[in-house]
Amino acid sequence: MKTMNTQRGMTLTSFLVVLIVVGFFLYIGMKLFPMYQEYYAVRSAMKSLAKEPGIGSMAPANIQDLFFKRLYINYSDNVKPANVRFDRRDNGWTLKVNYEVRRPLVGNLDVVGKFDSSQDLTRSGAE
Repeated sequence: MKTMNTQRGMTLTSFLVVLIVVGFFLYIGMKLFPMYQEYYAVRSAMKSLAKEPGIGSMAPANIQDLFFKRLYINYSDNVKPANVRFDRRDNGWTLKVNYEVRRPLVGNLDVVGKFDSSQDLTRSGAE
């Protein structure tokens, strides 16, 4: 009695389809990763400012200078001074950063990331 041996595995066409889908998602990830990396650099700069003793007693212009020095170290270039706002609170300031990043994706399609973050800056430093 003869049994037929069947081959198992992917055909070349199905392999190319899988490769194209994986490649597309990798391409999207390469566009999105720098945006989120910059956002985490902004958050890190805000948190390190909050740990500074006496930061809530400083003038907003001085705090903004310290903030942008920290961003300069992290090569963040999408946050501009117009995106930074300070609101007075009872024992210091609330630092609010609201900015948008636009990256070209394919042809006339863009990826847009809107980032909004706030951090309380108190006179005693970290809460």
